[in-house]
Amino acid sequence: MQTEFKNVDPPMWVAWNQAKASIRVRFLRMLITSLGVALGIAFFSSMQVLSFSPQKAGMQSDSQMHWLTGTSLVMCLVGVTNSMLMSVTERYREIGTIKCLGASDSFIVKVFFLEALLLGAIGSFGGALVGTVLMWIVLAATTGAPGFGTIAGVVAIGTVVGMVMTVIAAVAPAVQASKMPAAAALRVDI
Repeated sequence: MQTEFKNVDPPMWVAWNQAKASIRVRFLRMLITSLGVALGIAFFSSMQVLSFSPQKAGMQSDSQMHWLTGTSLVMCLVGVTNSMLMSVTERYREIGTIKCLGASDSFIVKVFFLEALLLGAIGSFGGALVGTVLMWIVLAATTGAPGFGTIAGVVAIGTVVGMVMTVIAAVAPAVQASKMPAAAALRVDI
């Protein structure tokens, strides 16, 4: 009688703790990544608040603003992807050990997605808040600022956009980590 070994996923809280531990160990790089996300989302949010300005005369055209905003978000996406790829490279042995202990590929993907989601939530909320408030102050001093409901909506949209962006950026690194053969990962010496 031959039995087949089947990988079993640990509970979600294990993946959550693994993601938090990874951020804690690589704190400075993750801080820089979060700041990159925060800057991109701050620019995105400030452009959103500016679009609600009562007097947009003399400013750049909407297509130029969309182009600049899109470019800043793509640059953030590349930065987050790069940071997550470096994290995968550094964690070859850890990933191999986890896989040898029975974790499935989907567990590895969950860990990287949760890590990206946590980075995205922190960076996006901070960036959306800072960008929105600064642009609101500028508009309040010059042409008239939009109301509080508009500001809260822009912060919420900026946070969601940043979180989605960081999760999208984590797709390629997470798939790369999950497809890594466990034995080969244990042999790697970095």
